[in-house]
Amino acid sequence: MTVIKSNKSTDLFLDHVVSHTDFSALRAKGLEFLKEKGLPALKEEEYKFTAISKKLEQSISRFSTAENIPLTQEQIKPHIFEGFDGDLVVFNNGVFDPSVSSVSKKGYTFETLSENQPELLGKIAKTEKDPFVALNNVFFEDGIYIKVGKNQKIEQPILFLYFNQANKGEVITPRLLIEIEDGAEVKFLENTISLDEESYFSNPVTEIKVGQNAHVHYCRFQNENRKSISVNNFEVDIHKDATFTSVVISMAGDLVRNNLSLNLLDTGCEGNMYGLYLLNGKTHVDNHTNVDHTKPHCQSNELYKGVLADSSRGIFNGKIFVRQDAQKTNAFQQNNNILLSEDAIVNTKPQLEIWADDVKCSHGCTTGQLDEEALFYLQARGIGKENAKGLLLFAFAGEVLEYIAVDSFKDYCLHLVQERLGSNF
Repeated sequence: MTVIKSNKSTDLFLDHVVSHTDFSALRAKGLEFLKEKGLPALKEEEYKFTAISKKLEQSISRFSTAENIPLTQEQIKPHIFEGFDGDLVVFNNGVFDPSVSSVSKKGYTFETLSENQPELLGKIAKTEKDPFVALNNVFFEDGIYIKVGKNQKIEQPILFLYFNQANKGEVITPRLLIEIEDGAEVKFLENTISLDEESYFSNPVTEIKVGQNAHVHYCRFQNENRKSISVNNFEVDIHKDATFTSVVISMAGDLVRNNLSLNLLDTGCEGNMYGLYLLNGKTHVDNHTNVDHTKPHCQSNELYKGVLADSSRGIFNGKIFVRQDAQKTNAFQQNNNILLSEDAIVNTKPQLEIWADDVKCSHGCTTGQLDEEALFYLQARGIGKENAKGLLLFAFAGEVLEYIAVDSFKDYCLHLVQERLGSNF
């Protein structure tokens, strides 16, 4: 196989490409892109702090699609949080597993992509946007298509559970396409679970279309094993008078890359992005976000917070684009970090690119240690140093958790975050 622009990890993947009959046009486009561009090297601006290709070469020994694993209701049950009442969609090494899922289809259509290949597939998360979208195009076997009907209000949340256990570092490639029709409302929750402590590479792609005057909330919780590598591409098209809110909580993994893009395509759109990363050990989490304001009278809000201990590393690169036609735009972006160790590292780069002249936009970042005066104040009132430290960290992190729209899932996340912070990492 001839590769025009290559590195070792690209060749390893392409040497194990399996011919699939489904989605042939999408696969061909992904393969062509990878042959020409390859996977990113550190010299590339978008990945200069995240040596993903090198990490894959070191950690992944079998560059082939992971097979399904035996899953039982007993294995699933501990990961369904208390108070959950909704539909359950289980992914087994990246592929939908109906045997342990519970899908009512009340108010929405639910199909596998092999049953229905909608025109939107690959149109929102474009191949040329990121090499790992192209890689998913080539390797994914099947995916899920959800379509929420016009003016449907889905009262209970839809929960996605991703169970991962790959043999000798195989590749897991989930694919999810969601279409929210005009006037609909729905909440999605997502949790990824590692079933052992072995390495694997997860490369999910999620595409969402939010129709006019629709309202969508999507919360993702990431707490995988210490050897897992994941690159998550999550892209959303938002239409007239619609609202989309994303909450991403990252707590563990070897290397995690989150690419999140919101495209505000018409007037009256609102896009919200909230993130929290609590890192210890040698965990590396890289959050790359994009908000593209293309039309007037839209707003976006972005707040990402990080607490880092030991030798962990966090990256935040947030971009806001305000196009020439996007007058009367309101855009806010903030990244705040607390370092608990001299060996912890944060690289943060908030960015604004504005071509319109009638806008209100702001961005900023802070990085520092715990406030010693606040710590002293609590200790002076009889609170032990470690408890005082935990309280301050929890207050810092709690601002992001308040944006979780499902109370039972918020309580679940609050408990795990409090447990992590209370242990002082």
